[in-house]
Amino acid sequence: MSVARGVYSARIREKLTQALNPSRLVLIDESHKHAGHREDSGLGETHFRLEIVSSSFEGERLVARHRKVYDILKDELDERVHALSLSTKTPEEAPEEATE
Repeated sequence: MSVARGVYSARIREKLTQALNPSRLVLIDESHKHAGHREDSGLGETHFRLEIVSSSFEGERLVARHRKVYDILKDELDERVHALSLSTKTPEEAPEEATE
């Protein structure tokens, strides 16, 4: 597991923190698993796994939660991020853990 620490990772964390005020945010860079694939630019930070817990998801279905995250990260998805695996939960749906 590689905790994401690059430029795009920082942008993703900052945008999600500002927009959703998460109680938990874990972003894992999984780009190394896709090295050599057609969409791999060789620059890294193209494939991420995101686990986020936020009260802003309350009352929303899974599709709406994912759409909200995609809308927040539109620029990053248009520019470089090719894949984003999401786990979106409310505080009630997830055990309480600190933001990383």
